[in-house]
Amino acid sequence: MNAQWAIAVRKPGVLRAGMLVWLALVYMALWGDLSIGNLLAGLVIGAIILYALPLPRIPVNGRLHLRSFVELFVASVYYALESSFQIAWYAVRPGPPPVSGVLRVGLATRSDLVLVLCTDLLNLIPGTMVLEIDRPRCVVYVHVLDVGSDQAVEKFYLVTRRLERLLISTFEREVAR
Repeated sequence: MNAQWAIAVRKPGVLRAGMLVWLALVYMALWGDLSIGNLLAGLVIGAIILYALPLPRIPVNGRLHLRSFVELFVASVYYALESSFQIAWYAVRPGPPPVSGVLRVGLATRSDLVLVLCTDLLNLIPGTMVLEIDRPRCVVYVHVLDVGSDQAVEKFYLVTRRLERLLISTFEREVAR
């Protein structure tokens, strides 16, 4: 399976067709109507977007590791749900709002792909927002909702390290477990 995915990604036509189908599906989801007309309109608009706004090539060294991908998906969903419940609790609980702050995270990756995916995952977790990326030093500055205790700060760093490790093992190279 890994070799087939690697071959498909190296063929630009296959990748562009996949992006076109994805854009058409997003278009249909936004309209909330699964019809042939919306599919055709989504394909036309997706083709215009792909032609007018081409994405730069990102060099990727490695292959997709399915086991790590599944673990990454499950961990990301878990952290997003956990944070959502935490924010809901902060909204209804009596007392002062949590102490928020900006934390600096040094990432171990040198891959642009893993750096972007890691910042995207951090932005998807409620209560966090990446404010700045220092690419030459591979450092991100993240606003975190709860930094009121050492345990909360340590937990944020542990979650970030785990997501980064899973991204590296999924998209780049084998990581010893």
